[in-house]
Amino acid sequence: MMPSPIISFRNVHKAFGAQKVLDGVSVDISAGSVHFIMGRSGAGKSVLTRQVVGLLRPDAGEVWVDGSEVSRFNEAQFMPVRRKCQMIFQHATLFEAMSVLENVAMPIRKRTGLSAAEAEDKAVASLRKVHVQDVMNRMPTELGAGVKKRVAIARAIALDPQIMLYDEPTTSLDPVAARRTDRLIREMSEELGITSMVVSHDLKSLESIADKVTFLDLGQVAYEGTAENMLGSKEPVLKSFVGDPAKRWRPNP
Repeated sequence: MMPSPIISFRNVHKAFGAQKVLDGVSVDISAGSVHFIMGRSGAGKSVLTRQVVGLLRPDAGEVWVDGSEVSRFNEAQFMPVRRKCQMIFQHATLFEAMSVLENVAMPIRKRTGLSAAEAEDKAVASLRKVHVQDVMNRMPTELGAGVKKRVAIARAIALDPQIMLYDEPTTSLDPVAARRTDRLIREMSEELGITSMVVSHDLKSLESIADKVTFLDLGQVAYEGTAENMLGSKEPVLKSFVGDPAKRWRPNP
């Protein structure tokens, strides 16, 4: 039996003026899974994701998070939803005037009311979980893009989320850092039970860590299923996106 969905989009529509971005999208994301949302630029991937935490609202349809229909929530009602969810943007968005440890500890103190010492202890534990505890006293400007991304993930998981929303997590990273980020997303699912909704163009990431993938095209769901079946599909819309299987990278067994 598949786990019950922790996020559900039900016949969601969204337009910006005359531009229709989502045209009746329905997607279920199972608790604890790593679920990729893919499609060409402008397909509505990020628009869909931002509706989970109320950064955008649907014009029609419903968005459900952990059993609550949230798409008509006001800002006050969204606060508990946002405590369950953490969003990792394409760029790490660390505060450059603060050390790594301070970057991770600050939101802990703000959200939980823990003392400075308690917040730092929790921050160190989160940095250990993402394997970057050795840089805790360094400044963000001293770090590479991949390490910054891991610090951003540490900051997010320190708040004990149920859901992580990733917006192009491997874009701008070198291949080694990208694959480390992939493994970390998988670890968060397997070790902490975190649900990951991953907006990405990265086929290597998809093939390595996805439990399921939804492919959007022209505002609608063009495919939903396993990465393997998508990558081997002969459907023209998918085949033009994934390219020639014979030339595609394969993960190490």
